[in-house]
Amino acid sequence: MHTPDLFGAAPVADNDAPDHAPDHARMLALRQTLHHHAHCYYVLDAPEIPDAEYDRLFQALQRLEDQHPQWRSPDSPTQRVGGKVLDHFSPARHAVPMLSIRTETDTEASGAQAFDARIRKELGLGEAEEVAYVAELKFDGLAINLRYEGGVLVQAATRGDGEVGEDVTQNIRTIGQIPLKLSSTPALPVPDVLEVRGEVYMRRDDFEALNARQRARIAAGEKGEKTFVNPRNAAAGAVRQLDPAIAAQRPLSFFAYGLGEVSPVLPPGTDLIATHFAWLQAFKAWGLPVSEHAAVVQGANALVAFHQRMGAARDTLPFDIDGVVYKVNSLALQKQLGFVTREPRWAVAHKYPAQEQLTTVQSIDVQVGRTGKLTPVAKLAPVFVGGVTVTNATLHNEDEARRKDVRVGDTVIVRRAGDVIPEVVGVLLDKRTGEPPVFTLPTTCPVCGSDAVREEGEADHRCSGGLFCSAQRKQAILHFAHRRAVEVEGLGEKLVDQLVDSGVIKTLPDLYRLGLTALANLERMADKSAQNILQALEASKATTLARFVFGLGIRHVGEATAKELSRHFGTLDAIMAASVDELLLVQDVGPVVAASIHTFFAQPHNREVVEQLRACGVRWDESTPGHAGPKPLAGKTFVITGTLPTLSRDEAKDKLEAAGAKVAGSVSKKTSYVLAGTEAGSKLDKAQELGVPVIDEAQMLQMLEADT
Repeated sequence: MHTPDLFGAAPVADNDAPDHAPDHARMLALRQTLHHHAHCYYVLDAPEIPDAEYDRLFQALQRLEDQHPQWRSPDSPTQRVGGKVLDHFSPARHAVPMLSIRTETDTEASGAQAFDARIRKELGLGEAEEVAYVAELKFDGLAINLRYEGGVLVQAATRGDGEVGEDVTQNIRTIGQIPLKLSSTPALPVPDVLEVRGEVYMRRDDFEALNARQRARIAAGEKGEKTFVNPRNAAAGAVRQLDPAIAAQRPLSFFAYGLGEVSPVLPPGTDLIATHFAWLQAFKAWGLPVSEHAAVVQGANALVAFHQRMGAARDTLPFDIDGVVYKVNSLALQKQLGFVTREPRWAVAHKYPAQEQLTTVQSIDVQVGRTGKLTPVAKLAPVFVGGVTVTNATLHNEDEARRKDVRVGDTVIVRRAGDVIPEVVGVLLDKRTGEPPVFTLPTTCPVCGSDAVREEGEADHRCSGGLFCSAQRKQAILHFAHRRAVEVEGLGEKLVDQLVDSGVIKTLPDLYRLGLTALANLERMADKSAQNILQALEASKATTLARFVFGLGIRHVGEATAKELSRHFGTLDAIMAASVDELLLVQDVGPVVAASIHTFFAQPHNREVVEQLRACGVRWDESTPGHAGPKPLAGKTFVITGTLPTLSRDEAKDKLEAAGAKVAGSVSKKTSYVLAGTEAGSKLDKAQELGVPVIDEAQMLQMLEADT
């Protein structure tokens, strides 16, 4: 007589059990404990024990299974990684076809409205009757069917042609988020047969880390290694890797979103069959990961709102999506609507503008930035990507251009996500014709002809022409006029181009020597506009030391570093006279930054620019050299939210920081005060929740006056 193993392993003989019953019980307990902690770690992102303790329990289970191999079960945590290297994947026929969902190509709100109108028409509903939908994300990964029998994962297969896919079970078992055994309960039993459809994907941070490791291997001379173009390709390649040990090294994740075969159809004592969303909740209860963004919504307007909300959040998600999916929530209505050809009538994928597209490289130009950095830029055949028409894409630097091996005439993959500058992420080498020359950065600046130099240990080449180079001159002026520098309102890129190209401005001080006639003679510049620019220039003369130092555009000196220099030294003369060792005493200033500041002020032409700006009337309040003055709010942290009555947020921030306070972007228990204006949002709610004092502009000004 044999007793069946509770986890579906090979039967255990009764005459073996009495002698080893404690080991068997311990093995079952260890499996259950490890499954629980794996779920906490991979799915809930809330580990309950340290990694070392998990490893100790895992090793204890391994020892027991080595001692009693007849009890080793395919759902054991020890069996996640293993198995021989495959020659090929076996075919896997789907019990229920994995059909594709119709795609709505209209990326605007009308796409959701059209779907809702069609559903209501086919259901015979009136204009006032709303349909309940489940709105989900459309993940950019690889569709997978997981088959559980008796709650144990027995097969994983790709979509394939919808009827037959590839058996990739060994590789899918390596994904920590996918349970090898589902957590059935008396109140919520797992069906005898359950097929779960979902998406295997790779998080963006995992993708970047993987490519970093791949680049290190390539640099070390390892053969056969390559970087991956995007997370989807990396995930698909890992799933279809013939060696499961290699697949286990690729960081994959999973979301469940649909059903295949279910038997029995209606688990006794439950009504899970009623809605799609209820099935998603059941998946979660059984231990499968489900996206937190899936939601039940009512009617067309709610679909539009979901599409817009997730579109706005798209670039902040930790993974790629290329749209959202709408499904009629009621399974009874799904059945009534049925299918057309091989697509369900009750679901649609509503796409976003593609973030990646193919195009060709027409030329590779070199742009010169504010700091003299030379950046290779691919000039592209126009392509619509990320919601805009793209004709240029950055190649970053010579090393990156060569690593990707981008050449004129190549067919390339261009990516644009949100406001990120478009970039070439890969080349389709099989489409290259002939042997176009390898890109090489010029040895001289393409704008002014000065030498292009590359400092030791740096990836970038830079023009050595400084303000002599018109490209740097334009960017230096724009940076100086930036709202967080001296702020010259109305001085934009087109106007600066005209001023520099016409020879009216050659250095920063020339800004303050402009006259009405010179400005008014420029293209599309009327007397009134010219007068406004002159008034803005006059207003910009009254600034702060930190803003002025930031505006000089010293390499490596950002806004925060400029403020620290101002606080530490108090005067510009003290900063200019400081040695490298003295600069290193400033908070957050390291050797590279200190050397850059010292080198900048050691150049006679830079000191001349500073003196001319002072002579033109640019001024600020200074304190005694070496002493930044009283800091009454030192140690206090403020958060600003809403619209203030008389001050802009930047002005309020400047005043607070001048008094020694730190201005943070989010509210926490460490926040001292929240400065709130009208239309304050979630930050005000958070402050009230945490009991953080909330003040208005008048109270802030009183604090500053009381402590001066």
